[in-house]
Amino acid sequence: MRVLFAGTPAIAVPSLEVLGREKGITLAGVLTNPDKPRGRKGESRPSEVCEAAQKILCLYKEQGRETFPILKPEKPDAAVREEVNNLKPELLVSFAYGHIFGPKFMALFPLGGINIHPSLLPKYRGPAPLQAAIINRDGETGVSIQKLAQEMDSGDILAVEYLQLTGAETTESLSEIVSHKAAGMLPSVLEKIAKGEKGIAQDHSKASFCSMISRDSGLIDWEKQSAAEIEARIRALTPWPLCRTIHNGRELFILKAVVFDEKSKHGNPGQVLGIDKNGILVQTESGILAVTELQYQAKKALFWRDFLNGARDFTGSKLG
Repeated sequence: MRVLFAGTPAIAVPSLEVLGREKGITLAGVLTNPDKPRGRKGESRPSEVCEAAQKILCLYKEQGRETFPILKPEKPDAAVREEVNNLKPELLVSFAYGHIFGPKFMALFPLGGINIHPSLLPKYRGPAPLQAAIINRDGETGVSIQKLAQEMDSGDILAVEYLQLTGAETTESLSEIVSHKAAGMLPSVLEKIAKGEKGIAQDHSKASFCSMISRDSGLIDWEKQSAAEIEARIRALTPWPLCRTIHNGRELFILKAVVFDEKSKHGNPGQVLGIDKNGILVQTESGILAVTELQYQAKKALFWRDFLNGARDFTGSKLG
């Protein structure tokens, strides 16, 4: 089976690696986003999927195996369709590629396409299901592999695996877990497709949707968000865009925190009440948050005690 893989971030890498070594699978090509500035220096670098594909290519060359192209277009337009058509792929496997495939593109694949989605579909259709599960403090999430359909994340389900959440996950840590769980599901799904098995239709009446995460998603609203909501949002927006507030006109990232008290109110929302062995205590709309790690813009991240050594005026101040 000739497969074109489409993906961009690190969460998709283990699935690409599985395809690269699975018997009976030929990688016809890899489709990913163009190189973009990454890291503190902002140097242009290839996506994590591109880097993984390059390693697979090196291995293939050493083994004398058929190689494949890495395509990095801005979007899958007519020129890309022509390139893909020349590769004669049979199946499209997509995981966090970042673009929608139109009917002309999907017509290039005799076996259609499948998409790996990190939620229990039809729950959290859309671009940020892991963040949504953490923000909403769900007790479980999972991975769904579905057939690609024209309506976003609405295709028939070929496989589902569940994952219990502890309430301590960040998007970064959960992505790592999900990436390997998804990769482990792929071989059996490919067998189903080869056998012509059909998936199970989603119950569209139960569909829910999640929105794109932006930098503005990280701005803490002390007057409207509870301690539990802020703590969950801090975990959900790690590693990007991170939660932030303002202190004396300076942007301040709140990197780690725990809920100190869910309901107490001892000051105005955003007021720094003092300290406890758990961290710096900040009043929220409902409850008190204990902040344990902070970082001023362009400065290094600090444990709360170290942070206070350089911010003597912090206790008693108002954030936001």
